[in-house]
Amino acid sequence: MKSKYLFIICAIVIGGFITSCKKTSFITSSDALLFTSTDTLHFGTVFTATGSITQSFKIFNPNDQKLLINKVALQGGTASSFKLNIDGTASSSFSNIEIAPNDSMYIFVAVNISNGTTNFSFFIQDSIGINYNGKETFVQLDAYGQNARFLKNAAVTKDTLWNSDLPVVIIGAFNVNQGKTLTINKGVQVYCHADAAVTINGSLKTFGEKDESERVIFRGDRLDDYYKDLPGSWPGIIFGKSSINNQLSFTNIYNATNAVFADNPATNNNPKIIMNQCIINNASVTGIFGVYSSINATNCLISNCANNIKIAAGGNYNFTHCTVASYNTNLLFHETPVLSIGDIDDNNQAFPLAANFVNSIFYGDDGYVTEEIAIQQTVNNPFSLNFENVLYKSTNIATTGFINSIQGLAPAFVSIDYTNNKYDFQLLPESPCVNAGKSTSISLDLDGNPRDTSPDIGCYELQ
Repeated sequence: MKSKYLFIICAIVIGGFITSCKKTSFITSSDALLFTSTDTLHFGTVFTATGSITQSFKIFNPNDQKLLINKVALQGGTASSFKLNIDGTASSSFSNIEIAPNDSMYIFVAVNISNGTTNFSFFIQDSIGINYNGKETFVQLDAYGQNARFLKNAAVTKDTLWNSDLPVVIIGAFNVNQGKTLTINKGVQVYCHADAAVTINGSLKTFGEKDESERVIFRGDRLDDYYKDLPGSWPGIIFGKSSINNQLSFTNIYNATNAVFADNPATNNNPKIIMNQCIINNASVTGIFGVYSSINATNCLISNCANNIKIAAGGNYNFTHCTVASYNTNLLFHETPVLSIGDIDDNNQAFPLAANFVNSIFYGDDGYVTEEIAIQQTVNNPFSLNFENVLYKSTNIATTGFINSIQGLAPAFVSIDYTNNKYDFQLLPESPCVNAGKSTSISLDLDGNPRDTSPDIGCYELQ
């Protein structure tokens, strides 16, 4: 009886061993299957000498046996701009890679592009060949290379002019020294690394023009799909205490932490910053942050920032024909008023404040904000606020200090597309802002289009 049971047990063990051996042996048939999670990796625009993010794809073995991949290799070999990494090892070619039954593995890919011979974008391609069981499949790779003028931990020590021959990539701290002026002509694109705070102790003058290709652009230097729209991807522009005579025209500032930070008023009688036809979008902390400073802004769009405009410790401000609006986006939640005004600093010291808002929109939706203008005033401190011909979101019927203004109505923007993260803040014909503005000396709108004698409220004039 014992021998009978021993025979059965041995049969079970041997059978399991045979089955196990069969499952863990390699499949050698040309009918073996292999899948990849994608057939192409697109890297977008990559600046020469800075490198890209690392992307990845998976190789799947759907077979019931192990699969031996004879070779995974860049077709361009060691000369390729692309680089592979498998299990922490970087190379252009790997051999004899095993994938367990019904399992997968990651292949990591990055690109580093050498300087090209053109000032324009250039296209590079390669492919990864995957060889197994006498067969070969490919994953395609592509990227656009872009030459640039690279500045690392740099300073403007004399009056300097930038033209649009090449984009500018800033890595590390960048300063315009006191008494010096950086002038940026139309069409210049400035890409700032994550550590690249642009500090203006002297003067910054930008002279963009109305056509999209001729505007001056400041943004982060990561242009791949996820990071290109990431708020807070670079620190922003800081106008220091000694900074004077700053002028920004037809200038766009995207994805900063504090897009424009103005510290103290100018040391002369001029506004510290004059902004005309500027766009600030997607700042992770503030679009415009003035601390006891002075800013004049006309025909500006400040949109979808954590705090669109924040004024602290008083100062002097004039905003005319501006649209200040926020909605929930894929990356920022609208939870603070689009305009916050106060006359005290972090030490609760009060300073005089004078601020005028004319023909402007202060509106937000989604989130939990019902009052899009927040005012904090200390007692017995010089405090002058003027809102004239503005549209603002508020449920406070007792709001004072508003002249000929529109309370609580939606501005009727052309398009708020949450799904595709696209927002068009121009006005529909039925908007209550149309022809509701006060006549001023401003004859053009944000796009450089003419304004009527009965102008629209906001940065855009309905054409």
